[in-house]
Amino acid sequence: METIGWAVKQMQDGQKVRRAGWNGKGMWLAYSPGHDGLSPDLFWSPANQEYARSQPGGVAKVLPCITMKTATGEILMGWLASQSDLLATDWEIAT
Repeated sequence: METIGWAVKQMQDGQKVRRAGWNGKGMWLAYSPGHDGLSPDLFWSPANQEYARSQPGGVAKVLPCITMKTATGEILMGWLASQSDLLATDWEIAT
């Protein structure tokens, strides 16, 4: 019986996690730690590149987030937990 708190700790330690109850094949979550000063050329969005260039030192701070590898093979930036995910006790390490 592993909870969301356990899952977050595993991600912060570099592990990928998933819920045993998820129906999507191959789905998992990972922690993206963010960055204190990311240069504009590393942003995909032109708006974010422009913002970074306008900041002191020409870089932007990026906050940490949780990302998801979806069942269809994309990486979703900024995954949000549902109420079911928050209360679930079927979290496990993804392989």
